[in-house]
Amino acid sequence: MIDKALAAETQATYERHAAAFDQHRARVLVEAPWLERLLSITPTGSAVLDVGCGAGEPIAKYFIEAGRNVHGVDFADAMLDISRRRFPAQRWTHADMRTLDLGETFGGVVAWNSFFHLTADEQRACLPRLAQHVAPGGGLLFTCGPQAGEVVGTVEGDPVYHASLSPQEYASILVAEGLRIEAFVPEDPTCDLHTICLAARA
Repeated sequence: MIDKALAAETQATYERHAAAFDQHRARVLVEAPWLERLLSITPTGSAVLDVGCGAGEPIAKYFIEAGRNVHGVDFADAMLDISRRRFPAQRWTHADMRTLDLGETFGGVVAWNSFFHLTADEQRACLPRLAQHVAPGGGLLFTCGPQAGEVVGTVEGDPVYHASLSPQEYASILVAEGLRIEAFVPEDPTCDLHTICLAARA
């Protein structure tokens, strides 16, 4: 079993490696079809909440260039500093998704390669928080694992924790929060083998 204490190091790892991570982050944007799919189910012109926004590229940049206002949140100040310099007209908030409560809703909520750093229990508590930020007619897009489990990845050579619930448990939580599953694609071969969940609120 993976030591869950590693999960507590995620913030410090991203603080330490923010500049290098941003430099090495792929800009090919294989994510684009999924980001567009999220936009397609959001109210026209509505804002997007980017949870675990990092340095703002390429995910937040995609939405900005699509004409949407973006509110990015991240728990790594060093990442947010880059986002603020890059896109000063947008909102950037230092916050932990595990306690996120912005008091507003958004047409789209995205947690791309961020939510999966939480432990399974943290995900069970956090996913309803993300869902509660989705406006009527809006959507939620996040990456996770193809099945329940834990793995260790790396950021600039340092180990980072990842976990996932089962697809069935994600669906159960989302349905309880009033969202329906639009798509769940394990290890999408067209998206660098990301596992992707897209949900919508009526």
